[in-house]
Amino acid sequence: MTKNVANQFAKAGPEYKPLEVFIGKWINEGHTRATADTPAVPILTSDVYEWMPGGFFVLHTAYGRIGNVDVGGTEVISYDAASKKYRSYLFDSQGHISTHELTVSGDTWRWSGEQTRSTAVFTDQDKTQTAHHERLDEHGNWVPAMDVILTKVE
Repeated sequence: MTKNVANQFAKAGPEYKPLEVFIGKWINEGHTRATADTPAVPILTSDVYEWMPGGFFVLHTAYGRIGNVDVGGTEVISYDAASKKYRSYLFDSQGHISTHELTVSGDTWRWSGEQTRSTAVFTDQDKTQTAHHERLDEHGNWVPAMDVILTKVE
């Protein structure tokens, strides 16, 4: 490839750097939050966040169990230069697709979607994420859904 052709390819700018905090392999442990109809159940998953070729997108895959149900999903996270916002697109093993806008302030990341939202705080030199998830209930109120701690293992 000639130098002129190589220079035509886009390069990820500094706005992508904050996403680096996610990169790695994580163990995710926690529990769902009990409701009047459903008891709390344990959550255990293995999560991998990695850069996709080019460095513009983070690919997040997760596999594990919620209670006695096998679960998994694929999330793609990136920076949307047009809106100057971070975005997430999640495809889960139950057939759901959700889109979230992400914001970052210091060590705290927030996902905001139409039906779900979460807040993750990074501590321990970015080796631990403590995340609280919420969902909209049937009355349109935000209620706790699950609490998890992700520990970076690699």
